[in-house]
Amino acid sequence: MKKIGAVVILNFLILISFAQPKKIIADRIIAIVGDKVVLKSDIDNTILDMQRQGIEVPSNARCLSLEQAMGIKALVLQAEKDSLPITDEEISSQIDNQIRGFINQYGSKEKLEEISGRTLYQLKEDFKDGFRERKLAGDMRNKIVEESRITPNEVKVYFDKFPKDSLPYYESELEIGQIVVYPKAGRDAEEYSLDQLKEFKLQLEGGKKDFCTLAAVYSDDPGSKDKCGRYELNRNEKQWDPAFLSKAFSLKENQISVPFKSKFGYHIIQMLNRAGDDAVVRHILKIPQITKTEVNASLSKLDTVRSKLIAGTIQFGEAVSKYSDDESSKFTGGRKSNNEGSTYITIDQLDKDLVLMMKDLRVGQYSQPTEFTDERGKKGVRIIYLLSKTEPHRENIKDDYSKIAQRALEEKKNNALERWFNEKIPTYYIKVDDEFKTCEEMKKWVTSPDVTVKKN
Repeated sequence: MKKIGAVVILNFLILISFAQPKKIIADRIIAIVGDKVVLKSDIDNTILDMQRQGIEVPSNARCLSLEQAMGIKALVLQAEKDSLPITDEEISSQIDNQIRGFINQYGSKEKLEEISGRTLYQLKEDFKDGFRERKLAGDMRNKIVEESRITPNEVKVYFDKFPKDSLPYYESELEIGQIVVYPKAGRDAEEYSLDQLKEFKLQLEGGKKDFCTLAAVYSDDPGSKDKCGRYELNRNEKQWDPAFLSKAFSLKENQISVPFKSKFGYHIIQMLNRAGDDAVVRHILKIPQITKTEVNASLSKLDTVRSKLIAGTIQFGEAVSKYSDDESSKFTGGRKSNNEGSTYITIDQLDKDLVLMMKDLRVGQYSQPTEFTDERGKKGVRIIYLLSKTEPHRENIKDDYSKIAQRALEEKKNNALERWFNEKIPTYYIKVDDEFKTCEEMKKWVTSPDVTVKKN
């Protein structure tokens, strides 16, 4: 179970507020900050969100959630006073992203509407005020802490205050660079894939075959072949291949495209339905088969690159930029990262083929070019460069300075935020429901005995 602590003032609520479609329950005002109100349903929904996300709910969850909600209201008040810029386009884009996340989570637009009891339009309208506050509060927090900096001496002072036996223990971590080349299929293989897709299109349009069956049997896309080739798209999402998006949004409802090429291979797409920038499509992907001849050509190419790296005639970052086909690491100097975005990776976060390549590699060495198959089933060839490797160890300031410095900086930012609240709260009109006035978390908000909101 995940745990949330009171020290992370506001950050948690800013991240999860409005993270689920809300069901309105019997309501009343339980707090006022300036001209902003906090409803009982705001607190109830926050706790429900924590439970849905598997976060351990502390005994003071209601008090803590109210404090955080009031903190957001205070930040919004100040953001409006400071005229922090915010546009309807920004809010609409964030809401659209959230809605798409819900659709992916629940499986379809229809299922989301069924569960929430609201149409997509109604959900978007429901979210507008909340997302606006979320954006303003986050921007105001960033403005308050933007001047926070950390010095090496402050890092040491921060580190020294923790008992040595309470410091985290780290498994061995690796920092790995890679150069990846995807062999290009020969003309014959490409023409064969195109011919297959042309035949599929004829069979579908003639009613001889079912799209779901063809996708399940023939599609080379593991992410959609078991879902009839179905995807839900938004024209503004960056993760989609531009050629795929362009072709999809050029189609009329139920129309099937001619075969076309993307960076993943060759496709046909059928447009199922479309509403503005949102669309539901299905596709069949064919990846032209790579022969041993093309693989050997790529192995030879990377062998030459490796020789240049060892000789020092080219630097690794330059070689990545010039030769690598891997978009996920091409613009990070070739460094691989884990799901959290860190370039420090443990062995268990590597694919099994990569683990074998690392077996006898020492820091500063380059592996031999090696063939592999990526998560999309695409054949490639790669060189691995071991930049650094730590041994299992208790946290220390020499090996883990950057991690310690980041935590120290976050503490400094939280302290700056706390000082800002202590300074600003007395200047705001505050009222708190009797039910919450005895909360330890309300001490800084309740400044006089008559600060109250009578229960309805």
